Amino acid sequence: MDLLVVSNIALWIGFVAMVVVNLALARQIGVLYERVAPAGALMMNQALSVGSQAPELAVATLDGQTIEVGKSEGKSQLLFFLSPDCPVCNELTPALKSAAKAESSWMNVVLASDGEQDHTGYAQRKGLQDFPYVVSELLGKTYGVAKLPYAVLIDESNKIASMGIINSREHLESLFEAKERKVASIQDYMDRKHAVHIVEADKQ
Repeated sequence: MDLLVVSNIALWIGFVAMVVVNLALARQIGVLYERVAPAGALMMNQALSVGSQAPELAVATLDGQTIEVGKSEGKSQLLFFLSPDCPVCNELTPALKSAAKAESSWMNVVLASDGEQDHTGYAQRKGLQDFPYVVSELLGKTYGVAKLPYAVLIDESNKIASMGIINSREHLESLFEAKERKVASIQDYMDRKHAVHIVEADKQ
């Protein structure tokens, strides 16, 4: 009987210890998640800055139409710079089409590229015929695009809302999140949030 009591006590002590350890691990995971927050699109642009007026350019699409880039038509405009020979661009086209459909109530998508390539064939292979597709070296230079894929989100007032290199669906969605939160980038938002935490900790 004494052995059974001792065994039960040992089991309860072990159970309580496991609960304490799990709680400590959960707290550390939460801290780690805040420190390693999902990164947004990396802003690398020496020609433009968030909040500045978007350059207006009239450019021709593959089907011979003329569109106004940087000029609002009641919606935001997402300029997505890509290339037929860019592997990451090819991987992102399904996510781009999905995002364009989901955000169609407030945003139009314009695809942009340059170079002597089969852009028409590329658009057909990737199912991009529904989007205005512009081939213009001037457009890329005007918007300071140095690496692909790159996206610039222009808001309804023709100002740069967010921009950056897009290597994943999360990067693309971070542009929308940055616009909604009215910050330059998700990194900027996380930095501000971290600074507030530090100030609150110092006050305590």
